[in-house]
Parts: sequence; C-alpha cells; structure tokens
Amino acid sequence: MSFAQRLQDVRTGFERPFWVANISEIFERLAYYGSFASLANYLRETLNFPTEQTGTLAGIFGGMVWFLAIFGGAAADRLGFRRALSLAYLLLTGAYFLLGSIGAPWLAPVRSLVPMAFFVGVILILPALGISLVKPSVVGTTARASRENVRSLGYSIYYTMVNIGGLLGPYAGSLAKHYLGAGKIFFIAAGCVFAMFFFVLLFFREPQRADDRPVPTMGETLRNFTMVSSNPKFMIFLLIFTGYWMVFWQQWIVMPVYLHQYVNKNIDVERILMTDSIIVITCTILVNFLTRKIPGFSTIILGTLITGLSWLVLFFHPSMWGAVATIAVLAVGEIVHQPRYYEYVSRLAPPGQQGTYLGFAFLPLGIGSLVGGWFGGKVLHYFGEVLNRPQWTWFVIAGVGALTALLLFLYDRMVKPSQAPTS
Repeated sequence: MSFAQRLQDVRTGFERPFWVANISEIFERLAYYGSFASLANYLRETLNFPTEQTGTLAGIFGGMVWFLAIFGGAAADRLGFRRALSLAYLLLTGAYFLLGSIGAPWLAPVRSLVPMAFFVGVILILPALGISLVKPSVVGTTARASRENVRSLGYSIYYTMVNIGGLLGPYAGSLAKHYLGAGKIFFIAAGCVFAMFFFVLLFFREPQRADDRPVPTMGETLRNFTMVSSNPKFMIFLLIFTGYWMVFWQQWIVMPVYLHQYVNKNIDVERILMTDSIIVITCTILVNFLTRKIPGFSTIILGTLITGLSWLVLFFHPSMWGAVATIAVLAVGEIVHQPRYYEYVSRLAPPGQQGTYLGFAFLPLGIGSLVGGWFGGKVLHYFGEVLNRPQWTWFVIAGVGALTALLLFLYDRMVKPSQAPTS
C-alpha cells in the first residue's frame, strides 16, 4: 500500500468522535499525571501529613481509579459515551478543585467536623469516579468510530495520546509549582477538564454501535467478578503480579517525598517524573524488537526483575540524576512486560471470556497502588525517621521486585503459559 493510500485511509477511516475523544484524553491525562506528580509533596509539605499517611493517601489516589474502572465500562455503555464523558469531566472538575482547596478557609467548617485524613481520603477518591468513565468511553469510541482497516492504528493513536498527556502533566506540575505556588496544579487540572466538558458537549456525537449485543448491567459485572474469582490460576497470577505494581508506583508515591526530605529540597520532582513517558514514547519499538524472541512469560518475569532492580540505582546514587536513571530503567522494565502481560491474561481465560478477564487484569494496578502506598510510607518512615538510613528504603523496594520475579518464576513452573484452562 502506498503512503498516499495509507494517508487517505487515515483521513477517511476515523469519524469525528474518534478525534474529539482522543484529544480530550490528552487533557484528562495531563490533569491526572500533573496532579499525581505533585500530590505526595503537597500532602507532606503543604498539608503536613506524616510520611506514613502521605504514602497511604497517595496510594488511594492512584489505586481507586483501577478498581472503579471495572464498573466504569458498564456505566459508560448504559449512559452512552457522550453523556458519560460529559459527566466524567464535570466530576473531575469538582474533584481537582476540591483537591486544591483542601486548606482553603471556606472548607474550615468541614475540616473541623471530621478527621483530616478521612476528609482528604474522600476527596482523593473523587477523581477516580470521573476517570473510570473516561477510559472506557474513549476506548469504546476508538473502536466504534474507526473503520476496520485503520482500527489497530486507532488504538496506537489512543496509546500515543495517553503518553503525551502523561508527559505534559508532570511538566505542567513543574511550571505551576515554580510560577504559581504549591498546589496550584490542581486548579490547572480542574480548568483543563472543565474545558473538555464543553469540548465534548459541542463537538462529540454518539458513535453508532456496531452490533446489537445487550449492554452489560452492574449486576452482570458483579457476576463476572465472581466468575473470574473462581479461577485459581488467574487469581494466583494476579495476586503475585500485584508485587510488580507495588514497586512501580513508588516513583509517584514515596520517591518525591524521599528526594525532597533526604536529598535536596529544591529538586524538581515533577520534571524527573517525565522520564517514564519519555522512555516509553521513544523506546517501545526498539525494546519490543530486542525482546521479540524471548518466550512470552519469560518477558513478564524479566520486565518485573528489571523494574524491581531499578531502585538499586537510587540506593547507590541518592541524587537527582540517580532518580532519573532509576525511572529510565524502571520504564524499560515496563515496556518489556506490558504487551506480554495482556497476552498471557487472555490465554488464561476460558474460551469466550477473554474480554471479561482482560477487564479484571487491571486489579493488580489498583491493589498495588493501595498496598504500595501504605507499604512505601511505612518503609520510608522506618528507615528515614527511625533509623536515619533512608536510602535503605530502595533496597527493600528492590527486594519486593526481586521476590515478585522469583514467585512468577516458580508459578511458571507449575502453570505453563501455553496451557489452556480446562474450565
């Protein structure tokens, strides 16, 4: 196929809702990652939470998104993508505005009525309500508003938009902190998603369904959860792989506090956090090419080991550039395992249930963030504030990654990736 023909396919293969939804995804991710990049130090330095509570609260912000996403798809299908996206961006506007207003005088009466940690924890859950509607709506629109001959390209465009937003978010957080002050990124995030509310209302039109299959209800989604839970191979795998995400999320949860508290107060953590997206955007094709001949499950183990051991760089070199190098290595591990992970999950699923199983494959991300936030806060508090050896935090985190890789190796000896489940 000539380049001109391919370009023509791109021009005619995507309906307008595809572009509207995916452009909005850039700003949704910008808002989310900009907020996440600044959250830990906002909680620790501006709101004066202790290290342990900071880790737990930051873990809630990252974790609840992936739990609610299980049910967000069913809700988005029933509402319709236009209404779901509009509602999501309106919810996100209020959530980020409240997040930036936690210390505001007008919220003082509420703060006086409930414990501060509970008050902040509830606010940190609110963005997940909106994001859980955005993701299935954008992915669903990508499927419905793309012709068959360009659909795979459509998903590539979606993934690119996500990474662009993931890159711009921490950068926006850095600029906001330097020029506007701590916590102002949350108001910028609110402004971005509020603009997307109007953008969707004005330009988005509901894409047509390609089939007449009934929309799943919440009850059916809960029954699917029960069905998935009854597959011991799958549940054991997800439980083990939670260790990977406990290690991965530390770049957003504990590392920002560690760098400011024990390395240099003036380190621009937000710009350091851009490293992950830069590596993913620039190196995915190369890493996938280099690992193409490695067996599928072996790449999952290898990626887990690389991500876990990446924290040893920060253990031996506690500095700004040590943090950059750590995240660069961590991102390589992410690239190595990511495509093979979803392939393996689809192979563990019984015939005809691949879609359901893939939907629940996000559970380790949520559990890893919730448990990882609590665990990372505890470890940093113990080694940093009790023993005065904060760098040992990263030795422990690396140990969790290595243990996870070992457990995956042992699991692979008992459940081969090539085996199809019998029930």
